[in-house]
Amino acid sequence: MASLSATRSPGRLAKLGHTPYYVVAGGLAVLFLFPLVWSAWASVAPSPGTSQASGYGLGNYRALLDYNAGLWRYLGNSALVSVLTVAITLAVSLLGGYAFARFEFPGKNLLFLVTLAILMVPYATLLIPLYVLLGMAGLQNSLLGLSLVLAMFQLPFATFMMRISFEAIPKELEESALLDGCGTFRALTRVMTPAVKPGLITVGLFAFLAAWNDFIAPLILISDSTKAPLPLAIATLRQQSMGAIDYGATEAGVTVLAVPCLVLFILLQRHYVRGFMSGALKG
Repeated sequence: MASLSATRSPGRLAKLGHTPYYVVAGGLAVLFLFPLVWSAWASVAPSPGTSQASGYGLGNYRALLDYNAGLWRYLGNSALVSVLTVAITLAVSLLGGYAFARFEFPGKNLLFLVTLAILMVPYATLLIPLYVLLGMAGLQNSLLGLSLVLAMFQLPFATFMMRISFEAIPKELEESALLDGCGTFRALTRVMTPAVKPGLITVGLFAFLAAWNDFIAPLILISDSTKAPLPLAIATLRQQSMGAIDYGATEAGVTVLAVPCLVLFILLQRHYVRGFMSGALKG
């Protein structure tokens, strides 16, 4: 009996040692989830001056559904911008990360540092010059132009992530594909791309979250209300007559915005963690 209790005690001590971590993690989870739960509750709770003045119900969601061009139009705009941003970011960062990881050329490290230096430039300061540039390219007030701008701000981090993802893959895997007759591009698409899938998912998830939730870029670059993404539409919806704020419809919009992000993060969290760990485990 003594030996049995002795063998069990280390396990109990280990569990007790992990208790502070569980407490901190639980506290952080409550802290971050509380605003989302509050928004979901406030969107259906009764509140004077909103579309749900009495009783619990979906009056605020009906107001959001029928606002201006309609909720589905704004959701479609946000979805299109997000998909285009993710596609552009993945395509460019995949090629850029592969080039930085596998090829040697003059000034490679300097060019990579310049790419990362874009992260240090304040986001808002570039929007006006980009607005003028999009006008010269004929992409002003367009969802494609907005997607290009959002993808540009994602590319430094995305290229960094893809570089460390490719560097974590053994070179022998690529060399064997080349020996089997694959060209460089075919080896990239058939062999290397599946190997860096976690990194691609991480980059795509970050690009989606940034494009889906962005407000400042659409505010500057989009002037047609029918082309507004959902965050911009919610900002205009919250203003009622006489300067009053429709908090109920605003909370309904915030809840609608949060649902796709939560679903994607829950579905992809395993790949997301692996994508970050791929660079940490390198070497």
